[in-house]
Amino acid sequence: MHPIVRILLLTGAALALLALAVLLGVAIGETSIAPGVVWQVLANQLAGAGYPVDPIDQGIVWNYRLARALVAASCGAGLAISGVILQSLLRNALAEPYLLGISAGASTGAVLVSVAGLGAGAISMTTGAFFGAVCAFALVALLAHAAGSGGLRNGAQIVLAGIAGSQLFNALTSLIITKSGSAEQARGIMFWLLGNLSGVRWSDTLLTAAVAVAGLAVCLWHARALDAFTFGSESAAALGVPVRRVQLVLLLAAALITAVMVSIVGAIGFVGLVIPHAARFLVGGRHRRLIPASALIGAIFLIAADVISRTLLPGQVLPIGVITALVGAPVFAAILLKGRGGRT
Repeated sequence: MHPIVRILLLTGAALALLALAVLLGVAIGETSIAPGVVWQVLANQLAGAGYPVDPIDQGIVWNYRLARALVAASCGAGLAISGVILQSLLRNALAEPYLLGISAGASTGAVLVSVAGLGAGAISMTTGAFFGAVCAFALVALLAHAAGSGGLRNGAQIVLAGIAGSQLFNALTSLIITKSGSAEQARGIMFWLLGNLSGVRWSDTLLTAAVAVAGLAVCLWHARALDAFTFGSESAAALGVPVRRVQLVLLLAAALITAVMVSIVGAIGFVGLVIPHAARFLVGGRHRRLIPASALIGAIFLIAADVISRTLLPGQVLPIGVITALVGAPVFAAILLKGRGGRT
């Protein structure tokens, strides 16, 4: 089979699988809606088909669940891509935005803008989250460099520094919320920080999808460089990779992706840890296949996690971060027990 035809077939199959996941994510909930009704609502909204659909079902599908499922897919894909970047550049199986403190820093930046009023309205929540994410990773890198030689090359040190930085920024976030917000506002923000898709809107869908697609494109553009980093930065430099420039571009991309997702849905942990490992098991370690596979699996995983968070306890919606942690924590423990956390 011609390579281009094969790529087109695989792309079509991946998009069909993602569309099926979105369809099921919209249909399943406390109020079950038949997939046929979902298709009718979509046809009415997108093509003016005029199917007779109950207005309540139409409102649930179009105004609530579809936007929620699309944001979940975009966030899952983006966080999985960030995990691939960090694990490849740091050559550490435990590297991911949540464990390295990037999510915690983004949360602190977002809360500084939304709760403490930093910037007096001139700075958006996403901008605050981005600068928080960059500051958090810079601090983690400095801590890792001070703790042991190697800087970004010392993956084990940077993961340990990330855990310390994560605790620091989580404490700062809690302090800001306690000092600046009312009790009701504090409860709402703490729920959001654990991962909450309840308040997403169509504008959030456009932003998260654009960032996820841009992140995917940047990573695919640097796929060969990421393959070279598998053997270390020295080997990558010997193969002609501009190490510092590639590291800067990809780390900033991971920070931006994480910041946008956190500013919209809160800090959702373990997606960037679990999904790249699952993708490597299925398609191998070549980044030309690993990156799109991770994005697809991450999107489907977070849609499924969102459905579970809405249906696990009748009448209640759990933070989606609780579901991802229930899956991610055992995987984290399994990686530690296999002794693969420190491949430097």
